[in-house]
Amino acid sequence: MTGRAARIARPARWEADVVIHSAPLVLPVSAPPVHDGALVVRRGRIVALGPRAGILASWPEREETRWDGVIVAGLVNAHTHLQYTHMAEVGQRTHASFEEWSTAFDEVYFGTPIDWAASALDGARQALRSGTTSAADVVTDLPAAGALRAAGLGGLPYLETLGDNDASWAGSGRERFAAMLDAAEVPMGISPHAPYTLDTGTLRDVTALARSRGARLHIHLAEGEHEREYTVSGTGPLALMVRELGFDFAVLREGGTGLGPTAFLDELGVLGPRCHVAHGVHLDADDRALLRARGTVVALCPRSNRTVGTRGPDVAALLTEGNPIAVGTDSLSSSPSLDLLEDVAALRDLAVRQGYRAADLDRRLVEAATLGGARALGVAGGLAPGGPADFAVFDVSPGARPYRTLIEEGPGRCVATVVAGEMMWDQRTAAAVRC
Repeated sequence: MTGRAARIARPARWEADVVIHSAPLVLPVSAPPVHDGALVVRRGRIVALGPRAGILASWPEREETRWDGVIVAGLVNAHTHLQYTHMAEVGQRTHASFEEWSTAFDEVYFGTPIDWAASALDGARQALRSGTTSAADVVTDLPAAGALRAAGLGGLPYLETLGDNDASWAGSGRERFAAMLDAAEVPMGISPHAPYTLDTGTLRDVTALARSRGARLHIHLAEGEHEREYTVSGTGPLALMVRELGFDFAVLREGGTGLGPTAFLDELGVLGPRCHVAHGVHLDADDRALLRARGTVVALCPRSNRTVGTRGPDVAALLTEGNPIAVGTDSLSSSPSLDLLEDVAALRDLAVRQGYRAADLDRRLVEAATLGGARALGVAGGLAPGGPADFAVFDVSPGARPYRTLIEEGPGRCVATVVAGEMMWDQRTAAAVRC
């Protein structure tokens, strides 16, 4: 495979706003694969999709871009922090524990001057070059909030808040955070960081603030092995770290809540279909059942988990029990790259080692990286007439098992990324597009 595309000349009568993209295989993901397929794009949306012969017959005299390889529905990175792209030194080594990684992260974050806007834009461009068309981008520093839009990526930035106890939140924290939301030049979701970095009443009120604004929620959950001990009894290494950081939270003062972190968030009203959680490494059967009942998507980030010294999520159980899942890379401060298919491949390895044997594994993991991420963000996913023309082209063979081939051979082999019908990354003429 070469990954090259040929432009097939048409008479001058073709309409300038209609373009046909075709390839030996089109993977809509939301529908069965189409061999020798094509899709018609007009004004950022898909007008038609099907076998190439029929498309060309129905749309004569239109420009056609013929790709080698496979056209795939755009990948959706359901959890990342693009602003930490220039903190890659932290993510290039494996840490012994989550707490150790947190210390290493803080040393760089607070000790090294970083242009957050430039760092986030660099990360967004890296994501585009690997086939990502949308992302849930958690933003701590407001200058990074415009990276998705600046790079031409879809998705939603989520403004993160952490560190407030109930008194500081009521005193000035809420007003300050709301002012940041108002100052942002793009619509934003809200990300209360984690069950252990905000006080109980603050978590409840952040959720209420999101609902009052119609904003989506995104929160880290069950990433470290000591998170349950923290919320249940206010003890353990995570509780010690939180105390050393100077946070004065009710969970610590009152000796815990008696609830695991998932049930704790649910009691505060955080969970629901407009909220998705990141990591979900240490979820038990009751946690998974509660997340299913609330319609809450879990964004899995296995390579990040490996870097911060935690085991991977129970992919087999999540799939078997029917939890809605998505895939995220996290940031370069905890992951070796922003190539989402690398995380899909890692999830596949985990699922097989955990005993998942169903023949649908590859399809469901590609669905998680596309449809699952779209569900987490509340947007349309997959390729279908009427939907957004968000897709990527991978220099891989169509093969007899296209989902498996994409997972095994796709990482690092994206040759083009199209968002809303616009070519955002083209390996052939990279200087001519935004990346």
